[in-house]
Formats: sequence, C-alpha cells, structure tokens
Amino acid sequence: MENQKTVTSPTPNGINSIDSMPRDLSELIKLSTQEVHERAENTEFMKGFHSVTLTQLKLLLSSLYTHYSALEEELDRLSSNPCLSPLCISRWQLHRVAALQADLRYHYGADWRNEAVLAVPAATREYAERIHEVAHSNPCLLISHSYTRYLGDLSGGQVLRRLAQRSLALPPTGEGLSFFCFPEVSHAGRFKELYRARMNSLELSDLARGQVLQEAQTAFLLNVKVFEAIQKMSVVPPPRSSENGALRNRVPPPRTHSIQSEKGPPTSSLSASPALRLVLALCFAVVTVAVGIYAL
Repeated sequence: MENQKTVTSPTPNGINSIDSMPRDLSELIKLSTQEVHERAENTEFMKGFHSVTLTQLKLLLSSLYTHYSALEEELDRLSSNPCLSPLCISRWQLHRVAALQADLRYHYGADWRNEAVLAVPAATREYAERIHEVAHSNPCLLISHSYTRYLGDLSGGQVLRRLAQRSLALPPTGEGLSFFCFPEVSHAGRFKELYRARMNSLELSDLARGQVLQEAQTAFLLNVKVFEAIQKMSVVPPPRSSENGALRNRVPPPRTHSIQSEKGPPTSSLSASPALRLVLALCFAVVTVAVGIYAL
C-alpha cells in the first residue's frame, strides 16, 4: 500500500492531509484564510467605508504606505530568491509606494512624510515589523504578504475608491485616491490568473507550504488589528462621566427679575424706593415748568 504524503506541520483550519485539500498554493491560501478574511471584511471600519471620513482615509493611506514601503523594500532586495523570483517578474505593475506618496502629499501637504508617519497606529508598525522579520528569517513567507496585499487591493480597490470618492466629494480625476488604481494592469482578472499561476509553480516542501498558509492568516489578522485601530482613533470620545456629573449638578444662576412674595400681591418697585419717587417728582415739576415757559 502506498504511503500517504502528509504535511509535517499541521496547516490552518485543521487540514493535515495533503490528499484532503487542493494542490494549488493559491487555492490553499484562499481556503485556509476564508474565516479570517471574512473577519477583516466585517470589521466596523470596513463595513462603514461607504461613509468613510477624511481622518479615516488619511490613517488608512498612511498605514498602507508603511506596509507597502516595508514589503516592496524587501521584495526588491530578495527578487532573485527562488521562492519569490516568479512573483517579482511583474512587480513594477503592482508597486504601490509611488501612488501612496502622491495621495499623502495631496492630503497632508508638503510635510506629508512627517505627518503621515506620526499618524499611524501601533498596529501599523507591528505589521511592517512582521514583514521585515520574516524577510530576514524565512523569505518564503513574503509569498503570503504579497498575495494578501497585492491581490486583495487589486480586487477591491476600485470599489473602495468609488466609495471614498462619493463620501468625501474628492475630485473625479482621482487625486487623493491614486493607491486604488493600477494603471499598469490593463485587465485585473487576467493578471490575477497569471499571478496565481506563478504562485502555483513555486516548488515548496510540505512544511514550507504549511508555513506560508499560516503566515497568510497572520497577515489577515494584522490587517484586522490595523482596521480596528483606525476605527478607534477616528472616533471622537464622549464627555467624561465626571464632566457629565458636573453639568448635571451645576447650580443655575440667580434670576434677575424680582421674586414675587409668597403672601399678598406683587410689590411695586416704585413703592419700594422712596428716593426714586422723589427723583421722578422733581423731574415732573421741571417738565411742567419748562412746558409753561415754552407756552409763554
């Protein structure tokens, strides 16, 4: 009886036998990341993208710039690595850093480098650090990050661009949203097929495949953390409870009008001031004399 080939390290979602799952690496990644992919799509930030605010868009673009700067730096450095070279052949068609620089310049102005870098949440830096870490420890794991980033953004970019453009009334010519456009890719569907075919041609051991699948899950989870951080940073917090209490307990200012006595009719302010009655009497006398003189 022929020995069955098994994965040395268990793959995600409890799939352990090579014979029980597809052989194509692209299909394996899609299958093993389905659950975490849905989790990323169902974050509050992504579900509310139809009404994205400018603050949220700027945080997203700043985070993407940080991620892609790390990814493209490492892919350029490792472009001759056998695990990555088939995917790097057409990397110039996918490169996002230049487009993101243009978007950040549009939204932040001349000092965009300082402002954009300072704006990103800690989860964004964690994602970039993970890319650099695996690039040095196990370069084959960049397959996972390339797949989740490039094919994900190529697939959903046009929809997100239209939503952001409508929500923020950005120019129809595309300024501020260059990231979501891939002008070097003439047909997204055919390009993705070619990219997957190159992935599937990679000669990886069963152990390496399992690691790539696990890293793809990690990439999605890092994305979830970034989306949650952006949502949290862009929400204006309500007044603190102590401030609410102070507002509720604030003593109202004293009324300026005279307070009616609890007993009897209202007291006239004229009768309450003899000095005022005397002044008015004198004024009346002066007016009477003046009128008499004018009549003469």
